[in-house]
Amino acid sequence: MFDLGWGELLVVGVVALVVLGPKELPNALRTVSNLTKTARKLAGEFQSGINEIVREAELEDARKAAQSITKGSISQAIEKVVDPTGEMKSAVKSVEQDVKDVKTAAQISPVGPIPPAPSIAPPPPASPVAPDPAIAAPEPAKDAEAADNAAPKAEAKV
Repeated sequence: MFDLGWGELLVVGVVALVVLGPKELPNALRTVSNLTKTARKLAGEFQSGINEIVREAELEDARKAAQSITKGSISQAIEKVVDPTGEMKSAVKSVEQDVKDVKTAAQISPVGPIPPAPSIAPPPPASPVAPDPAIAAPEPAKDAEAADNAAPKAEAKV
């Protein structure tokens, strides 16, 4: 701090010995050391007080940041990041308005609301009734005769 070397300290000690004398020099050194201790103690308290003020200021800043988050600034920050131009917000508002218009038009409509579609019921269980003979499959023998009869007719046409 004072940048004193050994030579300078020796000169200060000799001057103090000459000015104060050998009887008062030990008391003067004790007084100087006590003043130095007191000055260091005061400097330490001052430094700790400054550090506490800085911590309180940082806590106050953090408290203000937390309060600003609860006030909705985080939603505004997200909105700025996601939609900086505001185009999406205006598009969503126009779609919401269109939906409201359609709902009011449906309430005014003379047709009225569309009823819900009927539910599909499972088919009735199969009954042991005989099948309709008109739908029944033809017998194989009759099919062979029909094929034989159709063949000469096709040759006759040629």
